[in-house]
Amino acid sequence: MPRNETLRRRETHPFAFCAAVMVFVLLSGVRAQAQSRLAQFTDEVGRPVDVRTDVRRIVSLAPNLTEIVFALGLGDRLVGDTTFCDYPPEAAQKPHVGGPVNPSLEQIAALTPDLILASKGINRRETVDALARLGLPVYVTDPRSVEDMVSSMERLGSVLQAEGAAAPLVKGLRERLEKLDRILAGVPPRRVFFVVWTAPLISVGRGTFLADALRRAGAHSVVDATADWPPVSLEEIALLDPEFLVFANANSAEAEEQIEELRARPGWRDLEAMRRGNTIILSDAINRPAPRLVDAMEQLARALHPEVFAPHGAPSSGAAHASEEACPCAR
Repeated sequence: MPRNETLRRRETHPFAFCAAVMVFVLLSGVRAQAQSRLAQFTDEVGRPVDVRTDVRRIVSLAPNLTEIVFALGLGDRLVGDTTFCDYPPEAAQKPHVGGPVNPSLEQIAALTPDLILASKGINRRETVDALARLGLPVYVTDPRSVEDMVSSMERLGSVLQAEGAAAPLVKGLRERLEKLDRILAGVPPRRVFFVVWTAPLISVGRGTFLADALRRAGAHSVVDATADWPPVSLEEIALLDPEFLVFANANSAEAEEQIEELRARPGWRDLEAMRRGNTIILSDAINRPAPRLVDAMEQLARALHPEVFAPHGAPSSGAAHASEEACPCAR
């Protein structure tokens, strides 16, 4: 349309032209308001958190939360994570903000996140409070059991407006856990010592998600401590007499070398489980309250109770590499 004709029409219909402009401005304002609309949630440590209804930029301060973000199909919205976030492989390619214990507040703020995800068991409260003082919303999780982990995923699905992805994922995990419970019903648990760290020697306390995962996988931790990650001595472990020693390592060859090195040490070589070769190497997924935790539980159950999963097979002794493919629960 010729420019003079446009101007003529504007002059002829000034009110219509102004009305159109006003409608455009009003619609733009409504859109901006919708984009900045907030919903209030209470996180898992009781903090009220105002979260945008259109979260587009997420920073994760814990490896398990990074895994959950990807499991919910929101990996493209993750703009930053920590140096310990290595699964899935794409997580390692994200900008890192430092380690989970002492992340860089400046780097986090520079990423302009709509929401920061933190874990009480990994991140310090001082970090959470400092980020909140900067005006950044932080949602803190605190899974203390396997069911808590699943419920956390469900809640995060709501917080991130990803209920459609969370629902089938949560349903599938609960079905697998129920199946594992049925298979192990009435089976006496194996007495295990779970090795978190060797120098100093650290295990797992009874109030952690990991202790619950061991229990539901048909294991009984011989360490009964109120501390989450209690230090123990080899003398104590010898007196507790575990049937199996359980190690978690993403690199099974490295774990084998570690076990052989421990076998040569005084004290370690005297443990009955070590003498019998009753050692189990699990994926390090067992250490993270994320979907792969259920995989690791199934692997551990299969290694501890092969007679249940293969009725005609005899329990085997010796070092066991828990295999995800060998466990019928995962199918």
